[in-house]
Amino acid sequence: MLENLPFANYILGAFIGIGLAAATGFRVFLPLFMVSLGSYLGWIPVNDSFEWLAGLPTLIATGIAMVVEIGAYYIPFVDHLLDTISIPLATLAGSLIFASQFADLGTFPLWALALIAGGGTAATIGAGFAGTRAASTATTGGLGNSVVATSETAGAGAMTLLALTAPVIAAIIAIVLLVTVLVLGRKIWSKIRTKRRGDSLTTIEVEPIDTKTIE
Repeated sequence: MLENLPFANYILGAFIGIGLAAATGFRVFLPLFMVSLGSYLGWIPVNDSFEWLAGLPTLIATGIAMVVEIGAYYIPFVDHLLDTISIPLATLAGSLIFASQFADLGTFPLWALALIAGGGTAATIGAGFAGTRAASTATTGGLGNSVVATSETAGAGAMTLLALTAPVIAAIIAIVLLVTVLVLGRKIWSKIRTKRRGDSLTTIEVEPIDTKTIE
């Protein structure tokens, strides 16, 4: 169906890129490893600028990083430390993996689009899951974080596979996730601001009137 549309390669590349970028919002290195593995085995074509993704050193490096990242999220307190660096890493990985799907765009248009679409998608979804983990810690004392970590890993794998096999579906899911995170995030932020205003009003102390001064 897409083959008959003008600029079909760009449209398909955008769908794949958004799906893969969304996957990096769940886990940074798992999508990179899967793309590197697919490229190394010749299942996923890469353009000349990203041939290094298909190299054995990249495959080994992303594989080790993937295992370390997945395991670290099951360690209490370490998962919170990772949350502080996961969003910048997800932004970088999302931009990179989105850009790898395009070959004919100029350097500036390519990376501008990659940063906005790929990096923005990854960062937004990553921030949403970091907030979910923070809420889990606050409500369960960290006991529910392993459930969140497992769902994130599963989501990263599923989104990566969908992006490579059913990119249109992956892009739709990514957009739904983006809208959900933005809407929920806005509601939560609004509640926090309202609570802060209420707390500030209740802490205002009224000084007693000095009746002697009035007399």
